[in-house]
Amino acid sequence: MSMRLIKLFILGILALQLSACYNHGQQTPDAWDLTKHQIDSISFSTTHHYSQNYNFIVKASQLPLSDALPGMAFDTLYVVRGERIVVAEIRTVPSDTIDSVWVKVARDQITQGWIRESELLDGVSPDDPISQFIDLFTNNHLLLFLAFCVLAAALYALRRLMRRNAYIVHFNDIHSPYPTLLCLLIATSATIYASIQMFGAESWRHFYYHPSLNPFALPWYLAIFISFVWAIIIVSVAAVDDVRRHLPPVEALLYLVGLVAVCAVDYVVFSLSTLSYIGYLLLVVYVYFSLRRFLHFSRRQYQCGHCGRYLRQKGHCPHCGVLNE
Repeated sequence: MSMRLIKLFILGILALQLSACYNHGQQTPDAWDLTKHQIDSISFSTTHHYSQNYNFIVKASQLPLSDALPGMAFDTLYVVRGERIVVAEIRTVPSDTIDSVWVKVARDQITQGWIRESELLDGVSPDDPISQFIDLFTNNHLLLFLAFCVLAAALYALRRLMRRNAYIVHFNDIHSPYPTLLCLLIATSATIYASIQMFGAESWRHFYYHPSLNPFALPWYLAIFISFVWAIIIVSVAAVDDVRRHLPPVEALLYLVGLVAVCAVDYVVFSLSTLSYIGYLLLVVYVYFSLRRFLHFSRRQYQCGHCGRYLRQKGHCPHCGVLNE
């Protein structure tokens, strides 16, 4: 009998626990009773990736703002490059055949007006340093690539005239894994970046308006890309430090300029070739080539007995001048 009472007591405790854990939900049936304006705002933010109260910075020389929507008498005022503006209101104008979306932006309480969305987005960047860096790098990477190539070619030409034995990654490398690893990271990152542009353009557009350097807060493919960006930063620091230890200052500077030029070539080649799917095959070939060249140069067994620098062959050390036999 006592055992039966114990069982009933245990069942009663379990029933109380289960009933205590039951959640009836909020007692406000109108919690999701949103207004039409709120629904439209959420829908617009989903497709356009920005909404009311979003901050931009003007990158065009100037942007014209109308003090009223089209079809009304209005005056024009301007905001100029570098000024910060905020989205105050968004309206749809079906009668406008150029762009039906009009955005009201404000610099301050006095300077505010309307502009077509297409004109606005062409002349502004999100007010975030990551978004502005994406804009800068996207618009000017070819120019930077050409500048680095010209600089590297000039320095190598001068160096070869003075001493026909310049160091360069992949072709006459130093005894360090970091330059090769950096080139591989750049090539892989460029391939991933181009792949996102092809297969996840809307995700990249959302990332552009709402950037984050936290890989754990992003979709997996963007998380991989951002992880590679962090790896590039870390390996770059390690490469500079290792090159500085392996080479004299002038040769180290020359090597680093050449390394930047090779990385620039990798970025342009793989980001463009991936758009036609050739980049995936090129990446496999490049990884094989890079690792083979690194293993070739890492087999150097000679080391200066005085300064500890690696040597191609026995003889006078080019760093300290001591004879090694």
